[in-house]
Amino acid sequence: MPDFPELTGAELEHFKSIAQEITHPAGAVVFSEGEPASGIYLVCSGQVKLTTASGNHHRMILKIAQPGDLLGLSAILNALPYEVTAQALVQSSFKYVAQQFFLDFIRNSAEAGYATALALAREHYELFLGARRLALAPSATARVAHVLIEFLRSAGVQSPSQSFPLLLTHAELASLAGTSRETVTRLLNQFEREGIIARKDSVVTVIRLSQLKQFVS
Repeated sequence: MPDFPELTGAELEHFKSIAQEITHPAGAVVFSEGEPASGIYLVCSGQVKLTTASGNHHRMILKIAQPGDLLGLSAILNALPYEVTAQALVQSSFKYVAQQFFLDFIRNSAEAGYATALALAREHYELFLGARRLALAPSATARVAHVLIEFLRSAGVQSPSQSFPLLLTHAELASLAGTSRETVTRLLNQFEREGIIARKDSVVTVIRLSQLKQFVS
């Protein structure tokens, strides 16, 4: 099971001692946008959909969290409600640390504070990449290709193959790519016809990664 990144020795054992192990079934909401932040969640297994709602209640997918990701960190440090809704896509397990325990932990440990800063830096970088994908990608083809590459990269530590589970609907994939469901369906069918990807049930296999990268560049 992943533990808090960059922690070692006594500090890692301390983290384990204040963390609770919890599991949520597929579809369960881990926490909701606007809910008072109660603690952080370290994703140990599974995948978690992070979404936010606009004023007209349209929901946008910001990220699919993977094992090793820390959820709720920014809200806890800023003493704000959770900024997103986290929902398990599959059965997912977490290590949960209540707010006060976590704040005391990072106040009293330079190593824990440094590890937290690194986690925030990674979160910022991933949000930057997501914003750049939506704002600067030259076409819907490039955005959909970019999302597929990101899924493949995220699955890389768990699978040496060029395959990954695609657990989102076409509408949800469209939300990530900033396009329409119809466009996603058309492009996935096109990629499959051209031999760039193959699909079986919910598993996507990337056959020609270089071609996907050409769409993005």
